[in-house]
Order: sequence, then structure tokens, then C-alpha cells
Amino acid sequence: MAESEKNWERETLEKLAFSALKEQTKSRRWGIFFKLLTFAYVTFLILMVFQWRGDGDLISDGKHTALVELEGVIDAKSDASAEKITSALQSAFKDKNTQGVILRINSPGGSPVQSGIINDEVRRLRGAYPNIPLYVVVEDICASGGYFVAASADKIYVNKASLVGSIGVLMDGFGFTGGMEKLGVERRLLTAGENKGFMDPFSPVDSKQKEYALSMLNDIHQQFIAVVKQGRGKRLKDNPELFSGLVWTGQKAVELGLADGFGSVESVARDVIKAEPIVDYTEKSNPVERIAKRFGAAAAKSFAEFTLRESIRLR
Repeated sequence: MAESEKNWERETLEKLAFSALKEQTKSRRWGIFFKLLTFAYVTFLILMVFQWRGDGDLISDGKHTALVELEGVIDAKSDASAEKITSALQSAFKDKNTQGVILRINSPGGSPVQSGIINDEVRRLRGAYPNIPLYVVVEDICASGGYFVAASADKIYVNKASLVGSIGVLMDGFGFTGGMEKLGVERRLLTAGENKGFMDPFSPVDSKQKEYALSMLNDIHQQFIAVVKQGRGKRLKDNPELFSGLVWTGQKAVELGLADGFGSVESVARDVIKAEPIVDYTEKSNPVERIAKRFGAAAAKSFAEFTLRESIRLR
């Protein structure tokens, strides 16, 4: 009897000890979670302060060169969208202290529609503010849609090793008909309208649709060529490969009349515009918003996983 009582006491003590250990572990985890949450909140506030201070960089009491950056693929949802670029350019031209505008381009191209909107707005702004020149400075690459935009500038400056040109249009895709046949997969496509399945990748190429697609690409190509000729005028050299879609180095681009000379943002501001101070008007996604969104998603996921783990362990 005495032995059974000892065993009962030992088991009771062990249960109490394990229960206390679980509670301590649970409390410690929740404590770590709330500490991390507090740290993230403080970090967010600090970033907000720096972001707020950073906005003051646009305020300039003296004459300056305005800078707008077009970087990456030109797309409606990117930092190189027509909305953001045109808005930044408008702010740059409206500033009474702006002596000249530099559009720094580092883009492989993108949407012809977005590029066309930017080109049109540049031409409008140059007409509305005839005393403020706009120069394009090319860094690594200014191709396709990037050059579509650049052609609207007063002058284009490049580096000797920059990649410039690609005056052409493409439509790409894949065809899976051969692979489907090998896998024994049958394509069942029903349409109302004989061309509703236009260039469907799971169907054989239709010769009439291909011809129509090439005609459409040619129309856009001719629009591209017209924009370049309008912007560059007599500076363009007579070369049969000029509008073939080839890309040239910056040095060759100058020889062909696709660019005007060599220079960087700093050298153009200093030596061409004669206003060395540079003010950046580029509109980019707010880093605080990006961090907040990512943190919010990560925090929600972590909280859900944490709660799930605890609920499972407490069962």
C-alpha cells in the first residue's frame, strides 16, 4: 500500500512538472511572438520617419537639373509604367527652378502602348516648356520600347558600351501540339467566331491567322519607325539595318545617329544643362508600403501557424 502511494505521488509530481513546463514553454513562445511584433512595429515607425524625411529631397531652393529614372520593363504595373513616368516628368517640368530634365533609361523595352504614352507626353511637355530641354541618358540598355521613349528627347547620351536600338516588334509563344500527340492528349476547343481561338498554343498554326499576326506586328513596327524618324530627323544615317531590330553599342549608335554623344547623368547636368545640383523626381513604390505588405502577410501566416501549433499541442 505504501509503495502504491509513493508511485501515485511520483506520477502526480511528474504531471504537475510537465504541466508547468508546458505552460512556461507556451508563455515563452507568446512572449517571443509579441516581442517580435513590437520590434516590427518600431521598425515600421522608423522607416515611416525616414520616408517622410526623404520626401524633402524634392524641395530645392536653387536652380537644378531634374532627374527621372525609367528602369526595368515598361509595363502598366511596374515602376516604369506610363502613369508613374509621366507624372514624374510633369512635376519636374513644373518646378520653376528646373533648368533641364534628364530621363535616365535602363530598360530592355516592354509595352508599346505604355512606351507610346510616355513618348507623347514628353513631346507635349517639350512644347509646353520650350525653355527646358529634356535629355535622355542611357546606362546599360535602351532597347525596343526604351528607345521608343528615348526618341522623343532633345538629345540622347550614351556610354560607349551601352546597348541601344532593337527597333522592331515581336510576338512570342509556344506550340504544344507535338507534345500533346505524344501524351495522347486531345484538344477540345469550341468557339463562336472563327478567329476567337487566335494563335491558340494547343492548336496547329493557322496560316491565315499567322499572316494576320504578322500584318499587325508590321503596323506597330511602322509606328515605331515613324516615331524614331520624327524624333531623330536628319541625324539618322542611311543604313538598311537601322530598323531591322538589331542592337548596337553606344559607340555605334552615335555613328548611326541613334544617339548624340557620350555622357552620364552627372556630366550632362554639369556640362550640358549647366546646373550641377540634381533633384530626383522619380516616382517609385513606397518602400514602407512594400515592407508593410510583406510583413503583414508574413505576420498573418506566422500567427496562423503559431496558433495552429498551439491548438494541436493543447488537445
